[in-house]
Amino acid sequence: MLQELVSPASLGLALTAALLLMIWRAFFTRVSSIPGPLIARFSDLWYAYRIFRGEFEKDNIELHRKYGPVVRYGPKRFSIDEPEAANLIYGLGSRLTKSSWYQTWTSPSPQAWNLFSDQDAKRHSSNRRQYQNTYSMSSLVHYEPYVDECADLLCQRLSEMGARNSLAWSQPVNMGHWLQCYAFDVIGLITYSKRIGFLDHGEDVGDVMRNLGDHLAYASVVGVYPWLHPILFRLRNWLAGSRGTGRQYIINFTQERMATHQAEPKAEPVSEQAGTRAGVAQQQKPETMDFLSRFLQKHSENPSTFTPYHVLMGCVSNMVAGSDTTSISLSAILYHVLRNPNVLNRLRDEVDQNCPQNKTASPHISFAQSQAMPYLQAVIKEALRVHPATGLPLERVVPEGGLTIAEVFFPQGSIVGINSWVAHSNRTIFGDDADIFNPERWLCGDTERLSTMNRHWMPFGLGSRNCIGRHISMLEMCKLVPRLIRDFEFQLCDEREWQIRNHWFVKPGNLRMLVRPRVAQG
Repeated sequence: MLQELVSPASLGLALTAALLLMIWRAFFTRVSSIPGPLIARFSDLWYAYRIFRGEFEKDNIELHRKYGPVVRYGPKRFSIDEPEAANLIYGLGSRLTKSSWYQTWTSPSPQAWNLFSDQDAKRHSSNRRQYQNTYSMSSLVHYEPYVDECADLLCQRLSEMGARNSLAWSQPVNMGHWLQCYAFDVIGLITYSKRIGFLDHGEDVGDVMRNLGDHLAYASVVGVYPWLHPILFRLRNWLAGSRGTGRQYIINFTQERMATHQAEPKAEPVSEQAGTRAGVAQQQKPETMDFLSRFLQKHSENPSTFTPYHVLMGCVSNMVAGSDTTSISLSAILYHVLRNPNVLNRLRDEVDQNCPQNKTASPHISFAQSQAMPYLQAVIKEALRVHPATGLPLERVVPEGGLTIAEVFFPQGSIVGINSWVAHSNRTIFGDDADIFNPERWLCGDTERLSTMNRHWMPFGLGSRNCIGRHISMLEMCKLVPRLIRDFEFQLCDEREWQIRNHWFVKPGNLRMLVRPRVAQG
């Protein structure tokens, strides 16, 4: 019987049927008229390969400029570049859920979830409400001394790089790396009241950066074929040994940090311990609890709804999403400002006027001060427009009954999405100069145009699934950028376009520049 089932004739019939089904789906369904690469009609291999190449943000923009507002990048995958699509796909009340691509961003277990990857809309909504207050801006401004501590140490490190002559240019510095060290240590302080130590050592502490990069490369590609995830996830971790690799390594590292935190709950704040050791001015600990303490308190108050798994996932999410995204954005701000001297001069004038150097006062720039500098805010906003941290479509699944978007009907089960890089390059929304870094567009004074641009500005996503940690990132950027511009001079080592690689996070490779302290003004 088994021999009959696997006979050459049976295999040939099955292959023929599969081929005919593939051809029918490619050319004779309701979405067959949607243009795109020929191979993408038949297989997701085109998309997987393009992600592997690490340039899909460019590929995606080129697809739309070649084919129009609706393009395919897989048999059932469609990218949308139409102004009204964002609200239909991501707006409040939308019934579209996240696609199976997100499954690789968590452990392959039916019980496993995190806020980013959860495809269960009801569970996500319930869990997000439990975390929401912890991540609100009103809560985070109490962590400003933590951000200041890391900014102090970063500035000290930059000053030390030209220590033989305080006004001499440093040797080439990989600022992308140092900005990631800064972002990682800020998230360590906010989460555990203790820096992880990246700024202290200037290196990848505990191999965390490497494993985070490995996780991003794995999850972004394998997500195209999520049925492989249970197999590859276990195989990779078995081969890596007891500490695991990629996401599992980050989980294990987080658990170690949590254990240390709980073993020493009344330890002296690191701002007084390591700050003195590193030569950084001591600061008063803010009168607030770190994230882990807040999570543990919520668990103690309601252990059945805020479980130990909630505590762990909150900390893991901070580790995974709280460093790369902010460091990428900081790198983009600095890179584009330095490539535009007029922008640099205007920004520096604004900072000098509002927060001048003063050797007898604190060097820190408060979040409130940053909000009173409109050109600074325009620069940050524009940098995140031309270089959002994520660079793949935010995929959603069309629900029962189908959905019409941009005058195209998508049947149930179709995957539709908008890539922030595509949305931000739309000339109808952002103007004919959408490809150019131009902060002035946010200061145009045209209320209607500003409203339109703001609705389609999506570096942190849109709707109910936007990034819950966006306020942490903005707090770090708004405080550090003006301080770097005020206190240092930078010079790019290479005037050519920088090299970036897109594995979900669109990360610069080696942002090399010369650095030196700036002569005090006045």
